[in-house]
Amino acid sequence: MKAFPQILCGLLTACSFGQNIQVDSQTYTPQQLVENILIDSDCIDNVEVTYVLGGDFGTTDRSYGYFEAAGSSFPFESGIVLSTGKLANVRGPNSSLSDDNATNWAGDADLEAVLNENNTTNATIIAFDFTSAASQISFRYIFASEEYQEGNPNTCQYSDLFGFLIRPANEQTYQNIALVPDTQIPVKVTTVHPTIPGACEAQNEAYFESFNGQDAPINFNGQTKILTATATLVPNQTYHVKLVIADEQNYRYDSAVFLEAGSFKLSTDLGPNRLIDSANSLCEGESIALDASASNANSYKWFKNNTLLPMETSQTLNVAEAGIYTVEITLDNSCISFGKVIVEVSPKPTPTNSVLIACDQNQDGLTYYNLFDAEESIVNQSPNSVVSNFYLTQNDAFEAENYIANATSFENTSPSQIVFARVQNSAGCIEVAELELQISNTSLNIATLEACDGEMVDGIADFNLNEITASFESQIPTNASVSYYLTEEDAFSENNPLDTNFQNDVVDFQTLFVKVESNNQCFAISEVNLKVLGTPIVEADETVYYCSSDFPETVTLEGGVLNDLPSNYYYEWQFNGNASSVNTSFFEANQAGVYTVTLTDPNGCATSRTITVEASTLPIIEDILITEGSQNNSITVITSTPRNYGYALDDPNGSFQGSETFTNVAPGFHKVYVRDSHGCGIAEKLISVLGFPRFFTPNGDTFNERWQLYGVNSDFNQGIEIQIFNRYGKRITQLNNTSAGWDGTLNGQALPSDDYWFLATLIDGRTFTGHFALKR
Repeated sequence: MKAFPQILCGLLTACSFGQNIQVDSQTYTPQQLVENILIDSDCIDNVEVTYVLGGDFGTTDRSYGYFEAAGSSFPFESGIVLSTGKLANVRGPNSSLSDDNATNWAGDADLEAVLNENNTTNATIIAFDFTSAASQISFRYIFASEEYQEGNPNTCQYSDLFGFLIRPANEQTYQNIALVPDTQIPVKVTTVHPTIPGACEAQNEAYFESFNGQDAPINFNGQTKILTATATLVPNQTYHVKLVIADEQNYRYDSAVFLEAGSFKLSTDLGPNRLIDSANSLCEGESIALDASASNANSYKWFKNNTLLPMETSQTLNVAEAGIYTVEITLDNSCISFGKVIVEVSPKPTPTNSVLIACDQNQDGLTYYNLFDAEESIVNQSPNSVVSNFYLTQNDAFEAENYIANATSFENTSPSQIVFARVQNSAGCIEVAELELQISNTSLNIATLEACDGEMVDGIADFNLNEITASFESQIPTNASVSYYLTEEDAFSENNPLDTNFQNDVVDFQTLFVKVESNNQCFAISEVNLKVLGTPIVEADETVYYCSSDFPETVTLEGGVLNDLPSNYYYEWQFNGNASSVNTSFFEANQAGVYTVTLTDPNGCATSRTITVEASTLPIIEDILITEGSQNNSITVITSTPRNYGYALDDPNGSFQGSETFTNVAPGFHKVYVRDSHGCGIAEKLISVLGFPRFFTPNGDTFNERWQLYGVNSDFNQGIEIQIFNRYGKRITQLNNTSAGWDGTLNGQALPSDDYWFLATLIDGRTFTGHFALKR
């Protein structure tokens, strides 16, 4: 096969110029683009383009064609390009949005099926058949897209699709070989990009080249690095290739794929690149055998960093150093197959031999260790490294055999036993460190923590365990960690640590255990004793009443201790918040106010109670409201100071009522009594309730001989004028001396039995009327 002569772009009307790539959509047929530009090899035979699809823009422009770097910074000197828009819009600068469309420009079902996507449109396709004498072919490409948008969340969500689909010509199932290296992940905007702040984390960022500025030589916002698509073949069998790219969902934001001229060639698989910090990295001190064996090979040439290794002519090459290794294999038909692999060497971890100290319950040198507590000290000089496991022998550690299964609770079998840590870095390189198991003999001197019993004296108190820590801080390393536990077993296993605000659950006295760790290692485990101190039990707060009339006599206030002799405590009295007297179990008070007494046990625990003294006085009756002259007389007592008084009528030795009002009071003279309920005396007052008899019997038997008013004497109700009328309204008589009453006569003559009416006028203007019966 002859190389197709390239026509200078200066002779073509479809070329562009400047520091941007040049594109040509007219000079080459699809067959020439594939056979003479992309492949250009006599060792790949029977190349035949079988299908082409692109946009019909109604002009001479197409969506595929030839490109040249033309002195620009674009990585490929030349090649073919497939786009989801016009070829004219592929060339730089990146100053406009490429979002071309064409009539009836459909998507591709094969691309959707292989990539498990849908809704494609604007598909550009070049499909061809070929045969190869080698077992592998490869070519290099760059994917570029307007959907790469720096700092925009759309980069995380939207991507056009492309695929390099290949299958044996006699089969129907395609394989996509446009993959992220060493994965099965299709190359797309959403699978190859850096971190988009606030939107998504980086995806395969090592294969992303750049977001493009306006001076880019292509008119796309971003692009990948140079990637290689590789397919494994059966030599001399016909294969069908479908190069396809399509917009996804809509025609906006075009994409393109650039295929390097001459890069479609025979290749040999030397295995994945072995990059630092990858699972395939070569570790310092290790070697690998690169195998380029081919069944139809005549000779092998090996190169390191493009320098021939003249002594290396076999099918394998042992590699122990970093470099870019390539191989040229001359096949039986004189064709050459190329292979390439990048080998980087990762340094081994540099762990530190360490000591792990644990506490020993019986000081026999044997105890339990969490071996991973030493991980930080082992790897602190070896970044990006971890301890994968621990082993009883160094050889087991290197071979990763018979690891210690119970490393988090390992019991040593001899004092100062050494175990071995297998340390692995992010590249998978390993080294082994020694770990010596020692015990701590440190003993802490910790005083008993005391706390006073609570309000309910039950031997239970609240303890602040931080107070214990403060008491022994001088005995432990700076920045040591301190934890408290109910049992010694919990302390050793670090199970169920206690909160520092702790309430004992064993009455009066309880023992806890404190564990001190320094640098993640046990410094000491010691006992901590908690003691609940007795607290005075006192009577409840109360209110006492003091009779002001007794001043300056006093009322005795008692300290009120209930659980001991009063003399066993120290007393401090306060009056209205001010110190008043100390160390007396009682206090003589003659002032109203709030008295607080604090009782302190010799152990320092104290309890307080409050006695409120309220003043009380002899009641003063200011007034008595009387409703009189009726069938339901009542009286209401008004005192100068409303208080909780008791009230009685006529009988100071009987029961007193709480209400100041009496009802159904008989007319006549009464004595009202008001008693202070706090024992400060009784006030009394004589009153009169005016009343009118309903009948009288002047018959000489000395009973009810005169109609005489109740509640009238020389002190009460003087000046009442009484007029008496017969039933016909004729005034019979007028009484001015109401004390004497009426004897039932008129002008010395006895009046007959009958009903008579009266009109009583009081000197305050009140009047009462009614009738009464005269019976003889």
